[in-house]
Amino acid sequence: MKPAPRKPTVPRNAAETARHAVIDLLCRETRSAKELSAELRLTEREVYDHLEHIRRSLHAEGAALEIVPAVCRSCGFTFAKRDRLTAPGRCPVCRHEAISDPLYTIHRPGHEPA
Repeated sequence: MKPAPRKPTVPRNAAETARHAVIDLLCRETRSAKELSAELRLTEREVYDHLEHIRRSLHAEGAALEIVPAVCRSCGFTFAKRDRLTAPGRCPVCRHEAISDPLYTIHRPGHEPA
């Protein structure tokens, strides 16, 4: 007996992708990777991968992924020169590991957040 023919798969709409969901959320308000992960039901690693791609692709549109840097909760050191999107593990000044997460938002010139 022959197996039944498979139904063709229907690709997801581009507006339904996880990356577009991240962009939509960040256009509305500032969020951390942990908040994005919880809301979109993705792992933090996936969120960071999407953020890296978004950072590169927004440049072509004239928009930018803005990052509020992480801050040490013990001594107040700000990680202003950090290029990586992930949160740092420990403070270089006091060596404490109590560090706030960096926050992300998308800024498009000429567009006001909703």
